[in-house]
Amino acid sequence: MTPEDVVGFVESYIEERRGLWRRPLVGFADAKDRLFKEYSRMHGFKTPTELVDGAKSVIMIFIPFKEHIVHSNASLSLTPSREWALAYIEANKLLEGLCRELVHGLSEEGYRSLYIPPTGDFDRDTFASSWSHKHAGYIAGLGTFGMHHQLITKQGCCGRLGSVVTQASFKPTPRSDEEFCLHKRGYNCLMCLSKCPVGALTYSGLDKRRCYEQCLKGAEKHRDLGLAEVCGKCSCGTPCSLQAPKPF
Repeated sequence: MTPEDVVGFVESYIEERRGLWRRPLVGFADAKDRLFKEYSRMHGFKTPTELVDGAKSVIMIFIPFKEHIVHSNASLSLTPSREWALAYIEANKLLEGLCRELVHGLSEEGYRSLYIPPTGDFDRDTFASSWSHKHAGYIAGLGTFGMHHQLITKQGCCGRLGSVVTQASFKPTPRSDEEFCLHKRGYNCLMCLSKCPVGALTYSGLDKRRCYEQCLKGAEKHRDLGLAEVCGKCSCGTPCSLQAPKPF
């Protein structure tokens, strides 16, 4: 299986299931990239080789939400829109099925592989997790981090990420030298901070507990849809919502 095969499979899988998303992005990382060990030391994440013995690559997939989903959640309401909650749930389901099929295909070729579920891998008391899709996405060249702690890709930051760790070897995607966050590039933005309805996101960092409590309010509001522990207000209605932003 070549990188082109993987990208083609991902695009076809999503195209056949037309829904709430735009064209996906796919990136590849070397399983032994030094940043995996660095982030493991800093945050306690597992490295790819701890998850899959002999792992050589990590495949990262980003599914960006359609414009109307993002616009629906950019309002001043304190809780996420129904459209946003539904897109979150459906994208998680899509990624689970997609990554499972990808793992199956790689396994049939003799490569032991593992996918990490798109959500739920964190301790509700300490907020520590064993894997970060966002950090892995950065390593795989999908984008850079914004002040809202989200990964900003060429398709913006509004969407969901999936990860597959595999013994198959793929050429790593180069990381961009360009910084996508306008504030980090020296422009006066910080719009994402003003979007947080509970003040969990500040210039000095993110209060994860307050953020999660806000996400639980979203889950309660939309519990008829399924589990939607989500907010996303800081990501919507900003220059980086749907694209890597251009300077003002």
